Amino acid sequence: MTTTTDTGETPALTIDELAARAGVTVRTVRFYGTRGLLPPPAIGPRRVGHYGREHLARLALIEELQHQGMTLAAIERYLKQLPPDLSAHDLALHRAVVASWAPRTAESVTREELGRRAGRPLTDDEVGRLAAMDVVTRDADARDGDTYRVDVGLLRLGVELLDVPFSPETLLAARTALLEHSRAAARDLSRLLRDAVAERDARDVRSLSAHMHPLVVQALLTTFQRSLREELREWLGPGGEE
Repeated sequence: MTTTTDTGETPALTIDELAARAGVTVRTVRFYGTRGLLPPPAIGPRRVGHYGREHLARLALIEELQHQGMTLAAIERYLKQLPPDLSAHDLALHRAVVASWAPRTAESVTREELGRRAGRPLTDDEVGRLAAMDVVTRDADARDGDTYRVDVGLLRLGVELLDVPFSPETLLAARTALLEHSRAAARDLSRLLRDAVAERDARDVRSLSAHMHPLVVQALLTTFQRSLREELREWLGPGGEE
């Protein structure tokens, strides 16, 4: 049974519950733990390990990195660059940045599967808000009428945004702005890198691209976070970004 930690804020999941919510096997969770990809669980009564939102978010990030074609070694290098105490929200931001490098990918899922992938049951109102953010749409081709097309790259972030007190219109406008600027940055960076490796062998270019990908993503996110912090400081004054 799912419990909560002493703070009452973060769900305390057993390894079986964590694996079920993340859509992986228990063996995979243990393997990631031994490789240092997941932090150790909190040990509760009877020496039972408990996992929280950060573990779920980190598993989602690993899944996205794998979806981008990164090897396990490359994923390890990427995760080692991240601060060890990142919150679930920060990890979701990292995943969103990684996902922005990929073409839009949509899958058809049932309502039950949608909730599983979201990591929690979704109310009709929450599904409606996700639809307003252009994260999910009802699948018009489905026969049962309860199937949805979901943007898998944005679902986790969309679920996180359900708890943010902004209107769907504001969130959708923010998403559009982020996508436009990230694409512009990607085009400029791609042009620079393409010019830098123009004389190299194709095999060397692929190897260099695989090595640079996580570094560029990390640099992009770090730069954005610093820029956002400066903007908030100007808007709210000292301490306003905290």
